[in-house]
Amino acid sequence: MVNLPEPGHRVVVRYILPTGQATDALGELLSTDAMTITVSGKRGVERIPRGAIIAAKEVPPPPAPRPRRNPSSQP
Repeated sequence: MVNLPEPGHRVVVRYILPTGQATDALGELLSTDAMTITVSGKRGVERIPRGAIIAAKEVPPPPAPRPRRNPSSQP
């Protein structure tokens, strides 16, 4: 059994797809119950069966976006 933080924290969850391949879900942990966990990330809301989870941990917030460089203002 994998220990998860409380909902509302940012997590990364590695789990096995039905094809047998491993993949990651990165985003906010929305909910957990005895059967599934729900993560909201860039790919949308993912419902992951607990039995498919290999590893999970809390991760820090994403970095701030970098300012865009304006190509016309470079020397």
